[in-house]
Amino acid sequence: MTSSNVPHNDDHIHPRRIWIVGVSGAGKTTLARKVAHQLEVAHLELDAVFWKEHWTFRDLDEAHASIRAFQAAHSHGWVMDGNWTSRLNGMLTPGTPGGADVVVWLDHPRLLTMWRVITRTLKRGITQEPLWHGNTERIRGWLSTDPNHNIVLFAWRQHSALRARWEHQARSSPHVVRLRGRAHVSRWLRTLTPPSMHGHDHRREDT
Repeated sequence: MTSSNVPHNDDHIHPRRIWIVGVSGAGKTTLARKVAHQLEVAHLELDAVFWKEHWTFRDLDEAHASIRAFQAAHSHGWVMDGNWTSRLNGMLTPGTPGGADVVVWLDHPRLLTMWRVITRTLKRGITQEPLWHGNTERIRGWLSTDPNHNIVLFAWRQHSALRARWEHQARSSPHVVRLRGRAHVSRWLRTLTPPSMHGHDHRREDT
Protein backbone atom coordinates (compact mmCIF):
# COMPACT_ATOMS: atom_id res chain seq x y z
CA MET A 1 0.00 0.00 0.00
CA THR A 2 1.42 3.35 -0.95
CA SER A 3 1.30 6.45 1.16
CA SER A 4 -1.50 7.88 -0.99
CA ASN A 5 -3.78 5.05 0.17
CA VAL A 6 -3.22 5.56 3.90
CA PRO A 7 -6.49 6.26 5.76
CA HIS A 8 -7.03 9.84 6.88
CA ASN A 9 -6.96 9.49 10.65
CA ASP A 10 -4.76 11.62 12.89
CA ASP A 11 -2.13 8.91 13.47
CA HIS A 12 -1.48 8.82 9.71
CA ILE A 13 -1.76 12.53 8.98
CA HIS A 14 0.57 13.37 11.86
CA PRO A 15 2.40 10.12 12.75
CA ARG A 16 4.41 10.42 15.95
CA ARG A 17 5.74 6.85 16.26
CA ILE A 18 7.45 5.69 13.07
CA TRP A 19 9.28 2.44 12.34
CA ILE A 20 11.44 2.48 9.19
CA VAL A 21 12.29 -0.83 7.51
CA GLY A 22 14.00 -1.91 4.30
CA VAL A 23 16.89 -3.91 2.91
CA SER A 24 20.50 -3.11 3.69
CA GLY A 25 21.48 -0.02 1.74
CA ALA A 26 17.93 1.35 1.56
CA GLY A 27 18.86 4.38 3.66
CA LYS A 28 16.86 3.52 6.79
CA THR A 29 19.09 5.30 9.30
CA THR A 30 19.64 8.34 7.10
CA LEU A 31 15.89 8.76 6.65
CA ALA A 32 15.22 8.09 10.34
CA ARG A 33 17.56 10.91 11.35
CA LYS A 34 15.84 13.30 8.95
CA VAL A 35 12.39 12.31 10.20
CA ALA A 36 13.40 12.62 13.85
CA HIS A 37 14.82 16.08 13.21
CA GLN A 38 11.77 17.17 11.23
CA LEU A 39 9.26 15.88 13.81
CA GLU A 40 11.39 16.94 16.78
CA VAL A 41 11.36 13.44 18.29
CA ALA A 42 13.99 10.95 19.46
CA HIS A 43 15.66 8.37 17.20
CA LEU A 44 16.73 4.82 18.03
CA GLU A 45 18.79 2.62 15.71
CA LEU A 46 17.74 -0.99 16.35
CA ASP A 47 21.12 -2.33 15.22
CA ALA A 48 22.59 -0.67 18.30
CA VAL A 49 19.99 -2.40 20.46
CA PHE A 50 20.29 -5.96 19.21
CA TRP A 51 24.05 -6.05 18.59
CA LYS A 52 26.65 -5.74 21.30
CA GLU A 53 30.45 -5.79 21.16
CA HIS A 54 32.32 -8.37 19.04
CA TRP A 55 29.27 -8.77 16.77
CA THR A 56 27.39 -10.86 19.30
CA PHE A 57 23.65 -10.63 19.92
CA ARG A 58 22.43 -8.82 23.00
CA ASP A 59 20.32 -10.86 25.39
CA LEU A 60 16.77 -10.66 24.04
CA ASP A 61 15.13 -9.70 27.34
CA GLU A 62 17.72 -6.97 27.81
CA ALA A 63 17.17 -5.68 24.27
CA HIS A 64 13.39 -5.61 24.71
CA ALA A 65 13.75 -3.80 28.05
CA SER A 66 15.92 -1.19 26.33
CA ILE A 67 13.27 -0.60 23.66
CA ARG A 68 10.47 -0.35 26.23
CA ALA A 69 12.50 2.15 28.25
CA PHE A 70 13.04 4.24 25.11
CA GLN A 71 9.32 4.15 24.30
CA ALA A 72 8.40 5.17 27.84
CA ALA A 73 10.91 8.02 27.87
CA HIS A 74 9.62 9.33 24.53
CA SER A 75 5.91 8.56 24.67
CA HIS A 76 5.15 11.76 22.74
CA GLY A 77 6.89 10.37 19.67
CA TRP A 78 9.88 8.49 18.29
CA VAL A 79 11.51 7.08 15.16
CA MET A 80 13.15 3.65 15.06
CA ASP A 81 14.94 2.09 12.11
CA GLY A 82 15.92 -1.48 11.38
CA ASN A 83 14.18 -4.72 10.46
CA TRP A 84 14.82 -7.24 13.25
CA THR A 85 11.30 -8.69 12.96
CA SER A 86 12.51 -12.10 14.16
CA ARG A 87 13.73 -10.58 17.44
CA LEU A 88 11.20 -7.80 18.00
CA ASN A 89 8.39 -10.30 18.64
CA GLY A 90 5.81 -7.80 17.39
CA MET A 91 6.83 -5.00 19.77
CA LEU A 92 6.57 -2.28 17.13
CA THR A 93 3.62 -3.65 15.16
CA PRO A 94 0.96 -0.96 14.64
CA GLY A 95 -2.09 -1.56 16.76
CA THR A 96 -0.17 -3.15 19.63
CA PRO A 97 0.43 -1.24 22.90
CA GLY A 98 3.31 1.16 22.27
CA GLY A 99 3.53 0.13 18.62
CA ALA A 100 4.24 2.37 15.65
CA ASP A 101 1.63 4.62 14.08
CA VAL A 102 3.07 3.72 10.68
CA VAL A 103 5.71 1.40 9.25
CA VAL A 104 7.68 3.12 6.49
CA TRP A 105 8.98 0.53 4.04
CA LEU A 106 11.82 1.73 1.81
CA ASP A 107 11.41 -0.39 -1.32
CA HIS A 108 14.20 0.80 -3.60
CA PRO A 109 15.52 -1.03 -6.70
CA ARG A 110 18.05 -3.76 -5.99
CA LEU A 111 20.78 -2.08 -8.08
CA LEU A 112 20.54 1.10 -6.03
CA THR A 113 20.67 -0.66 -2.68
CA MET A 114 23.52 -2.95 -3.77
CA TRP A 115 25.57 0.00 -4.98
CA ARG A 116 25.09 1.66 -1.62
CA VAL A 117 25.98 -1.50 0.32
CA ILE A 118 29.14 -2.14 -1.70
CA THR A 119 30.46 1.41 -1.49
CA ARG A 120 29.55 1.72 2.19
CA THR A 121 31.15 -1.63 3.04
CA LEU A 122 34.38 -0.74 1.21
CA LYS A 123 34.57 2.63 2.96
CA ARG A 124 33.93 1.16 6.40
CA GLY A 125 36.36 -1.68 5.82
CA ILE A 126 39.18 0.60 4.70
CA THR A 127 38.67 3.26 7.37
CA GLN A 128 37.59 0.80 10.10
CA GLU A 129 34.88 3.26 11.01
CA PRO A 130 33.39 2.17 14.37
CA LEU A 131 29.76 1.15 14.25
CA TRP A 132 27.77 0.02 17.29
CA HIS A 133 29.67 -0.69 20.51
CA GLY A 134 33.04 -0.52 18.80
CA ASN A 135 32.24 -3.09 16.10
CA THR A 136 33.90 -2.55 12.72
CA GLU A 137 33.39 -4.00 9.25
CA ARG A 138 35.02 -7.42 8.95
CA ILE A 139 37.20 -7.29 5.84
CA ARG A 140 37.69 -11.06 5.84
CA GLY A 141 33.95 -11.43 5.36
CA TRP A 142 34.14 -9.94 1.87
CA LEU A 143 35.22 -13.28 0.41
CA SER A 144 32.93 -15.46 2.50
CA THR A 145 30.15 -17.44 0.82
CA ASP A 146 28.16 -17.34 4.06
CA PRO A 147 25.64 -14.46 3.96
CA ASN A 148 25.81 -14.25 7.75
CA HIS A 149 29.42 -13.10 7.39
CA ASN A 150 29.32 -11.36 4.00
CA ILE A 151 27.08 -8.27 4.14
CA VAL A 152 27.08 -7.85 0.36
CA LEU A 153 25.84 -11.40 -0.20
CA PHE A 154 23.36 -10.97 2.66
CA ALA A 155 21.98 -7.79 1.09
CA TRP A 156 21.59 -9.47 -2.32
CA ARG A 157 19.65 -12.41 -0.89
CA GLN A 158 17.67 -10.25 1.53
CA HIS A 159 16.10 -8.09 -1.17
CA SER A 160 13.58 -10.57 -2.59
CA ALA A 161 12.68 -12.12 0.75
CA LEU A 162 12.10 -8.81 2.48
CA ARG A 163 10.08 -7.44 -0.43
CA ALA A 164 7.80 -10.48 -0.37
CA ARG A 165 7.28 -10.12 3.39
CA TRP A 166 6.42 -6.42 3.32
CA GLU A 167 4.31 -6.67 0.16
CA HIS A 168 2.11 -9.08 2.10
CA GLN A 169 2.00 -6.72 5.09
CA ALA A 170 1.20 -3.72 2.88
CA ARG A 171 -1.75 -5.54 1.32
CA SER A 172 -3.21 -6.48 4.69
CA SER A 173 -2.41 -3.40 6.79
CA PRO A 174 -3.30 0.26 6.22
CA HIS A 175 -0.39 1.21 8.47
CA VAL A 176 2.37 0.35 5.97
CA VAL A 177 3.69 3.23 3.87
CA ARG A 178 5.63 1.94 0.85
CA LEU A 179 8.16 4.39 -0.57
CA ARG A 180 9.70 3.46 -3.91
CA GLY A 181 12.61 5.60 -5.03
CA ARG A 182 14.22 8.75 -3.71
CA ALA A 183 11.62 11.10 -5.21
CA HIS A 184 8.85 9.26 -3.37
CA VAL A 185 10.81 9.51 -0.12
CA SER A 186 11.25 13.26 -0.60
CA ARG A 187 7.52 13.76 -1.25
CA TRP A 188 6.59 11.81 1.87
CA LEU A 189 9.07 13.78 3.98
CA ARG A 190 7.36 16.99 2.93
CA THR A 191 4.08 15.73 4.41
CA LEU A 192 5.52 15.57 7.92
CA THR A 193 5.05 18.51 10.24
CA PRO A 194 6.28 19.06 13.81
CA PRO A 195 3.67 19.38 16.60
CA SER A 196 4.11 23.14 16.72
CA MET A 197 2.64 23.44 13.20
CA HIS A 198 -0.40 21.19 13.58
CA GLY A 199 -2.67 23.88 14.94
CA HIS A 200 -1.58 26.27 12.18
CA ASP A 201 -2.32 23.68 9.54
CA HIS A 202 -5.83 23.02 10.87
CA ARG A 203 -6.67 26.72 10.98
CA ARG A 204 -5.52 27.16 7.42
CA GLU A 205 -7.66 24.22 6.27
CA ASP A 206 -10.73 25.72 8.00
CA THR A 207 -10.50 29.02 6.10
